[in-house]
Amino acid sequence: MDEGRRQLAEVGLAHFSAREVAKRVGYSIGTLYNVFGSLDGLILAINARTLRLWTADFRRRLAEAQGDRIAALIRGYFEFAAQNPKTWIAIYEHHLGDGAAAPRWYQDLVADLLGIAAAEIAAVLPAADPQQTAALARSLVATVHGHCAFSLYKTFDLLGETAPAQAALARVGEAIAAARQKGGASAP
Repeated sequence: MDEGRRQLAEVGLAHFSAREVAKRVGYSIGTLYNVFGSLDGLILAINARTLRLWTADFRRRLAEAQGDRIAALIRGYFEFAAQNPKTWIAIYEHHLGDGAAAPRWYQDLVADLLGIAAAEIAAVLPAADPQQTAALARSLVATVHGHCAFSLYKTFDLLGETAPAQAALARVGEAIAAARQKGGASAP
């Protein structure tokens, strides 16, 4: 796993090779596939490790947060992605070869990460309907993700945005303020 994540961090998903991982650890490719089932299984396991690290990072940031906890998460989103760009983007780039949904255990890891953001949004919108809060959380994570991806890919450089994390924080703040005005979490 460590070698697979190291290689993914070096070359990215497009150039990732299970054969190279096997070679580096002294295994045959067949041994890797016996353990992980397939290339997809190996990548899911590596991405799962990244998700666990990211979730732990979020929890640590919240434990240390003083003041605006949502701002701490947004800064954490950007910082984790900047520190782990190729393994972070592999979470979003990898899709199972047969088009199937990710296994339940993997979906649970993603839900755990998203749940951290949803809990913080629910804390600032205590009167909101839980389903609306969850929907708002998904939209706000997508907003932050878009800003973060544009930042990493240098797209914002072309658009003249010089402070993408602050822009993401502003958009999230505006959405939460709009949800408060409406008395719930129905803001986009």
